[in-house]
Amino acid sequence: MKTAVLVKVVDGEINPFDASAVEWALSLGGEVTVISMGPRTWEGVLLPLTRLGVGRVILLSDPVFAGSDTLATAYVLSRALARLDYGLLLAGRKTLDGETGQVAPCLAETLGIPVLTNVFSFAVGDGAIVAETALGTECVGLPACLSLERTKQLRFPSLFSQTGEVEIWDSQTVGADPARCGLAGSPTRVIETFENRKGERACKMIAPTDLPDLFRDLRKKQKRKAAAAESETKLPSVWAVGEEVLGEARAIAKEVVLIGKDSPEAIAGRAKTERPDVILWNADVWGRRNAPIVQAMLETGLCADCTELETDGKRLVMIRPAKGGSVTAKILCRTRPQMATVRTVDEKAGDLIVSAGRGVADEVGAVRAFAGRLGAEFCASRALVDLGLADYPEQVGLTGRVVSPKIYLAIGISGAVQHLVGMRDADAVIAVNPDPDAPIFGFADYGIVGTFASLMRETDGRFPEGDKRNVGL
Repeated sequence: MKTAVLVKVVDGEINPFDASAVEWALSLGGEVTVISMGPRTWEGVLLPLTRLGVGRVILLSDPVFAGSDTLATAYVLSRALARLDYGLLLAGRKTLDGETGQVAPCLAETLGIPVLTNVFSFAVGDGAIVAETALGTECVGLPACLSLERTKQLRFPSLFSQTGEVEIWDSQTVGADPARCGLAGSPTRVIETFENRKGERACKMIAPTDLPDLFRDLRKKQKRKAAAAESETKLPSVWAVGEEVLGEARAIAKEVVLIGKDSPEAIAGRAKTERPDVILWNADVWGRRNAPIVQAMLETGLCADCTELETDGKRLVMIRPAKGGSVTAKILCRTRPQMATVRTVDEKAGDLIVSAGRGVADEVGAVRAFAGRLGAEFCASRALVDLGLADYPEQVGLTGRVVSPKIYLAIGISGAVQHLVGMRDADAVIAVNPDPDAPIFGFADYGIVGTFASLMRETDGRFPEGDKRNVGL
């Protein structure tokens, strides 16, 4: 088996999801080639991979590549891969900086090979791949592209392994058209960035002993209904792929055309005929896989994980967290159709959610049991999911679920913006954290400074038990 692996360097280190993909490739045996696209400064970070059994490490580096969005990145990578012999292409499901998850599906379509995303494990045999994904058991023929979850730890080099070299390929080497690379070839443009402060609340600090009575009072209140902000000026017409994004489409358009969740080929074919100005997708597993495929078919821009949409009646302004959630970016698409995947509220989530973070990594079982006693749904931060202490469907945040319960009890969660995106629509947020300066308190209605263990001791079983039938997904 000849395997190619896409790798990105983030904050001076190999992106952990890509590192997992490299380990998968090495575990298969055969020839392994790593391909990365970035500045020459990445060379030193990539070089140690040559000591692990990676046969070739190729860094695509050229000033004309700078500023490439996902479509331009997929184009450059496709030109490089056209020079290589491989039967399997692997990539991490996401990178920790952009987190779009778009490059692998877009690249696969550009290459003309099938793609599976959110892959937890897979086996190769008889010219095909059988994989366990977030959508169930799936099978595709080879060659294929797999976008992998973080399920393996990259090995260490052996003591006597030799260091190889990193090959540098520029635009001339891969035969890339400069007009399709970098900013020149990128349909999407960031027009503004700003600090994300949406969701701030006036936090009232309370004692742990006050929490059981507060629970009783809040559960009696009528649940607010989350809805997309209505635009004063609307676009003439918008396509909504799936009923999940109808609300967001109606908020920005006079007319909404509901498109069924058909094959990418069918949706792209219809778009080529009817020429819609805007297409919205749900940012779920299905949408994240298929929207980038249609993007490649239509050669247009796609903005991932939008939390808000604005319009002046002519242009769509897509708003999403960027740089791991530390800032919010406003993005325009200069091609048509303008496409976006939109974060929508998970309507199946319970009215009471108990969510755990890294601060209770050693007590996850106890927090989960506590949620069960309350009749609450258990959720988690990305940190716990990345540690393997919670399942991906339980993750709340930018790359997880968006929930809007009556009560969101955040235990041991620091309050990273990436997480806040997923819980800011809750009616009431209660935060429990031993650090009085934890950012989560700035986005909570009620706060308790303390540990989960101290909370359990001081409340001594006084919490009302809930209906176990309404716990979850």
